[in-house]
Amino acid sequence: MKFELFVALRYLFTLRRNSFISVISLFAVCGVAIGVAALIVVIGVMNGFSTDLRDKILGVNAHIIVTAYDGTLDNYHHMTDKIEKIPGVTGVTPFIYSEVMLSSGGGVKGVVLRGVDSETAKGVLSLPGDIVSGSVDSLSKDSKLPEIVIGNQLAKRLGLAVGDTVNLLSPSGKRSAAGFTPKVRVFKVGGIFRTGMFEYDSSLAYISNKSAQKLLGFKRDFVSGLEIRLADVYAVDKIGKVVKTELSGYPVQIRNWQQMNANLFAALKLEKTAMFIILAMIVMVGSFSIITTLVMLVMQKTKDIAVLMSMGATSGSIRRIFMLQGTLIGLIGTSCGYLIGVPVALLLKKYQFIKLPSNVYPVDYLPVRMDLFDLTIIGVAAFSLCFLATLYPARQAAALKPAQALRYE
Repeated sequence: MKFELFVALRYLFTLRRNSFISVISLFAVCGVAIGVAALIVVIGVMNGFSTDLRDKILGVNAHIIVTAYDGTLDNYHHMTDKIEKIPGVTGVTPFIYSEVMLSSGGGVKGVVLRGVDSETAKGVLSLPGDIVSGSVDSLSKDSKLPEIVIGNQLAKRLGLAVGDTVNLLSPSGKRSAAGFTPKVRVFKVGGIFRTGMFEYDSSLAYISNKSAQKLLGFKRDFVSGLEIRLADVYAVDKIGKVVKTELSGYPVQIRNWQQMNANLFAALKLEKTAMFIILAMIVMVGSFSIITTLVMLVMQKTKDIAVLMSMGATSGSIRRIFMLQGTLIGLIGTSCGYLIGVPVALLLKKYQFIKLPSNVYPVDYLPVRMDLFDLTIIGVAAFSLCFLATLYPARQAAALKPAQALRYE
């Protein structure tokens, strides 16, 4: 064991003789530990919230959306064949978008209506996995009444269950002598889904593309656009350019999930950065306690320092002794922070014992996702702050003159 490390360990583990310095050292360790643990949990929650929100958004909306400038796509089958051949594309499905009114004995509610192809939608949307009652396959059934799949919050609002009927009022009505008459069709509830996002569960409904075309009065086989799913969600810019090149002969607009939700994810990223800075202040408080501990220890050990220097210890050795001691305090505090923060985050992730009101937040629980990079950054930042806190006391200790220190001893 090196001389500097031996002396630093002796000073660190014999502080119990001076209770006041021991208490300060304990507070320094606790401050660093609490700060690191808080950072791990909060950053894990922020990562989980961003990831969960992204997955829910991308479950309802595809990674890339192709729409026509005039609102409808005509020759979409040919476009689908071209897009499916692009490497990295895992699914393509046509959709129809409209806003309608649903009415039942339980009330009236404006909803976003989406026509889908139940077969190809399975490879693009998360709808089949979100079904809690009924089946998405009911949309493709040939029955007397066309079927509709609605969100669970919407079903509660209108008092509907699988098998019930609901009236759908379309804006594409007809003009008559009495004025504008909306088109009304009766649908049967074939399924109920739950995404976990109140906005979608309370205002979104699915029907088949054929039913949507009839309801909206499409004279030909038109759709609103194409939804594309990719193997890598972050390759949207690269593959979007390829899609644009393949469809260069068509008047279409291509957008991806990052463009459509840029403000939301930018706000989440800014909030994560702000929380990291704020909680790092707790670690900084612990590092100031390290400064206090070392300054008082230097004052207490003035005679010992002078004796060591008289016996041949250099200023560099004295500096390293106190730097090592402060660094060890920071290392112990950081390690304790990991031992507290990681288990708490894992328990929170597994049991989800903190519930959120679903009508206020996009998710109804507190999601947690720990990232190795973020855990490393937290540890490096905490350790660096603790190391910087040792520089001033160590320099002051190294600047002591043996003759002056021993003059009044």
